[in-house]
Amino acid sequence: MATTTGAVPTKGPRGAAAGWPELHRIPHPPYRLPWLGDLLGVSRDKPLQDNLRFARRLGPIFRRKGFGREFVFVGGAELAADLADETRFAKHVGLGIANLRPVAGDALFTAYNHEPNWQLAHDVLAPGFSREAMAAYHPMMLSVAEQLTAHWDRATAAGRSVDVPGDMTKLTLETIARTGFGHDFGSFERTRPHPFVTAMVGTLTYALLLDTVPSRLLLRRAARRNEADIAYLNRTVDGLVHARRSASGNGDLLDRMLETAHPETGERLSAENVRQQVITFLIAGHETTSGALSFALHYLSRHPDIAARARAEVDRVWGDAAVPAYDQVAKLRYVRRVLDEALRLWPTAPAYAREAREDTELAGDHPMRRGAWALVLIPMLHRDPAVWGANADRFDPDRFDAQAVRARAPHTYKPFGTGARACIGRQFALHEAMLVLGMLLRRYDLVPDPAYRLRVTERLTLMPDGLRLRLERRHPVTAAVSPAVEEPSSEPRCPVHGVGD
Repeated sequence: MATTTGAVPTKGPRGAAAGWPELHRIPHPPYRLPWLGDLLGVSRDKPLQDNLRFARRLGPIFRRKGFGREFVFVGGAELAADLADETRFAKHVGLGIANLRPVAGDALFTAYNHEPNWQLAHDVLAPGFSREAMAAYHPMMLSVAEQLTAHWDRATAAGRSVDVPGDMTKLTLETIARTGFGHDFGSFERTRPHPFVTAMVGTLTYALLLDTVPSRLLLRRAARRNEADIAYLNRTVDGLVHARRSASGNGDLLDRMLETAHPETGERLSAENVRQQVITFLIAGHETTSGALSFALHYLSRHPDIAARARAEVDRVWGDAAVPAYDQVAKLRYVRRVLDEALRLWPTAPAYAREAREDTELAGDHPMRRGAWALVLIPMLHRDPAVWGANADRFDPDRFDAQAVRARAPHTYKPFGTGARACIGRQFALHEAMLVLGMLLRRYDLVPDPAYRLRVTERLTLMPDGLRLRLERRHPVTAAVSPAVEEPSSEPRCPVHGVGD
């Protein structure tokens, strides 16, 4: 079996200050208070957006202190590129991510670098995201997308607006559940979120909340609720796994978890780790993609010229086909740019932490001891004016045309993380999102509420809050337009790409 990705055995969300010998050189917010640190005027509900505000004032690297713990944040492209060096840095599991270990254990996303189950699971599951596997998932993705359009058709006929984040969550939960685990949650038959979604949101919110209080004793009621949420997630997945052990599967991710041994060592995932991996895929495999689709639809509704250009591409590439073939989805180059630009502005997994494998210097300027770590704020990296220009806050999909992508330095766009622990389900998420955007653009005109202003809710992941759109049904396309002229892909293809690991 391949070696694990780093040997730094750091555990748990500890402050980063001890590993930075020249911490005094890193700026921090003014008006720091004893013990409380930099908590004046901050929001417990939106800590990431607080950090983005501080980053704009303090620069590409800064520190914040709260309840006696001090943390270092990075948002500059040069610093983030250095942290991407896999020979000197590795993933750090800390802050909210470590708080998910009671439910996810040493699954792909939450495993420490020294834990062997990460490499075992990665090697066993990576073939589940190959091109052949993706082509097999495509019909199931289409089926769920058609449930969404039927749901939206009913809303349109009744003159109702649609709940974009809520419906995208239904769509992406059903997609990962059916393609990966052969399970139907019946989300579109429900008027309220499925209890699994409620429990999932509860665990994510609690994990974020833990880092905003000085003591867990202040969250005793929330802790009891979190224990109940975890118990529900475990029961749901245990039932799903039990049903699969009693029946034959179709070679999906769950079959791989239960039946596939590591090709070199013969090791298999334990029953407990299977449960943890399934929960990880169900949560991460739908939560981030639903956010990405919701942000993309928000921007498309606010930019009708961009929506018209993307729609024209869909009509041209898909022609008069009732539904797209697998290979036709990847030909939506401009739709992909729209998705990339939405993820640039609001990467739905908005941060990742990196720790030093050995004593080193960050960008040749900031000494770090072995185990010291920093949190990369992806929305700030994606807004660095040295890379993205003075208008970095403006939505512009042409930032991702092939020429612009080639002109940018590596490691400036990181919505799926970085390095060996980057997102294993990336290609799954991209195919699903492009398929759904194409189908929705082809079917509807998106009409925004003129009074709505984008609000972003945080629960470790990011999601538009309160986003509703009114839809106008388009006339169906009945004939193919001129053949598609393919542009070069905006970034290199990767054989295994929403579930973060």
